[in-house]
Amino acid sequence: MKEVVNRQNINKVTEDLINSVYITDIHTHLFSQCFESMFLYGIEELLTYHYLVAEAMRYTDMDYKNFYDMDKDKQAEFVWNILFVKNTPLSEPAKSIITIFNSLGLDVNVKDINYFRKFFESKKLSDYIDQVFEISKLKCVVMTNDPLDDDERKVWDNSYVKDERFKAALRLDRVLNSWEESFTHIKKLGYNVEKDLLEPTIEEIKKFLIDYIDRMEALYCAVSLPPDFSMNDGSVRAKIIENCVLPVCREKNIPFALMIGVKRGVNPALKLAGDSVKRADIEPLEYLCSEYPYNKFLVTMLSLENQQELTVTARKFKNLMVFGCWWFLNSPSLIEFVTNMRIEWLGTSFIPQHSDCRVFEQLISKWKHSKKVIANVLATKYSDLMSEGYEISNDRIERDINNLFGENFWKFIEP
Repeated sequence: MKEVVNRQNINKVTEDLINSVYITDIHTHLFSQCFESMFLYGIEELLTYHYLVAEAMRYTDMDYKNFYDMDKDKQAEFVWNILFVKNTPLSEPAKSIITIFNSLGLDVNVKDINYFRKFFESKKLSDYIDQVFEISKLKCVVMTNDPLDDDERKVWDNSYVKDERFKAALRLDRVLNSWEESFTHIKKLGYNVEKDLLEPTIEEIKKFLIDYIDRMEALYCAVSLPPDFSMNDGSVRAKIIENCVLPVCREKNIPFALMIGVKRGVNPALKLAGDSVKRADIEPLEYLCSEYPYNKFLVTMLSLENQQELTVTARKFKNLMVFGCWWFLNSPSLIEFVTNMRIEWLGTSFIPQHSDCRVFEQLISKWKHSKKVIANVLATKYSDLMSEGYEISNDRIERDINNLFGENFWKFIEP
């Protein structure tokens, strides 16, 4: 029902509508229940998430190796004691834990970690998955799926159970970023590939991609790329992208997702927590969008300094869909800044957020925090329009929100 909104209630109307929409989370590192040990959830996984590990280590003189040599439950206790007992959880990753506990009905002022452990131990997993999806108001999430991971591939080959809430995306990091190691693995899977990218190998790589896109029903192919990513350096990566990935994506009519700007292993001793960020060159993306106008590109960039260039590039190429505030951009102040800029230049023709979750309950906090910020940004933009005499109705706001939190993605990937 159409109802005109006024400037006095625009914030509440926008927030209520955002909180009621069911979201498509287009990029996560989650797995469905049938992947068993790869489905990460619970207090130990939450507290040993690499964001919190890196933060906790700043407060202590403990050696990184000594920390990682501890059992996971001891690591969790260490992080809990440092960040939630001895210090106030003000950082975004630490605050997220408090948001998760509060949303699950737990007493966030309890300092005994065993109180929280007992809660998670009491949960029946299938019911708990339903509960978290409902709290987060999620329609579905897109996983990150690597067929060169032996444990994961065994599930796809032998015990996969389809759950419509968990969609697949074919991850190509190993294929594109470490071909010298990955080609032998692909060869063992029965594909006649060699190190040199001669025509027979190119055709076999394409067959490998098609087979796993079909097996997984992958919505897109994806890769995380370094800041120095180039398409004109003669690299194996660039050749595989142009000769294999793009033709296959075009044939299957699915996007190629590029996540650009990760600087790996700045501190190797911190393991997964040791990666960093650096500004990347926008020209490879301009080249791809220009030279391959019939391919679709989902793109996010890690550096704050890249966000204006990425937004402007999206204005030039309709085959480019900008998505998310990734990794170090996933904090309220930066989400606000980036979303404001994108709306000012792209309207609602982008995807404002994805969770990038690795641990299941992170869906709760990442979406709750993001929706609050995005609601405020939208409400301000609507209020600005109304100050010029333009009528805003609740059905228009609902349309915009549905597009931003799901429909833009589905329209972009549809045949």
